[in-house]
Amino acid sequence: MRILLLEDDANTAAYVSKGLEEEGHTVDHLADGRDAVAQAVGETYDVVILDRMLPGLDGLAIIKEIRSAGRRVPVLFLTALGGVDDRVEGLDAGGDDYLVKPFAFSELLARVNALARRPHTIGEETRLKVGDLEIDLVSRKVTRGGDTIDLQPREFRLLEVLMRNRGRVVTRTMLLERVWSFHFDPKTSVVETHISRLRAKIDKPYDTELIHTIRGCGYTVNDGA
Repeated sequence: MRILLLEDDANTAAYVSKGLEEEGHTVDHLADGRDAVAQAVGETYDVVILDRMLPGLDGLAIIKEIRSAGRRVPVLFLTALGGVDDRVEGLDAGGDDYLVKPFAFSELLARVNALARRPHTIGEETRLKVGDLEIDLVSRKVTRGGDTIDLQPREFRLLEVLMRNRGRVVTRTMLLERVWSFHFDPKTSVVETHISRLRAKIDKPYDTELIHTIRGCGYTVNDGA
């Protein structure tokens, strides 16, 4: 899944991001509420995790803007404001769930997974398909031609990014940012190595190649149709 984390506490953000990424999810993190609305509305996410108290724009204002824009992405409030009135206020504003700090990561993960399974996420994709290749973002199942393909977490995230941009070129820099959270070039062949591993599982056993290298630009996924 692709998750947007809106949290200004650096320690909490690092803890949540690390845990979710270890589960194979892609996490985009923002600490300033002023940037949150544009990101949540302009990008596609499976779940948003939102703190109530953010600099620039608070969590209640953010979720109201998201809902006003017609986005039905599930939103989980993760906040220290744990009173009954606080929880009611957050849910009434458009939140789907509410978890109070301090929290157990296992409970956070369970709530995130439960939100992603809900059928009311109109306009938000939970399955991606190119040709006979399909990935289920909730169950994390990958199939091609009816065969189940076992991917490592990083391979799954790489394929997810490519398939979310199916038909478009994804640059090496974009992959470093979205899959490895690198905002600089580590001067390694990590992208090329993982693309090679992914091709060995996705393309090599089959007649049609889906992952294509665009020389000098990056990579794209399409069925050639």
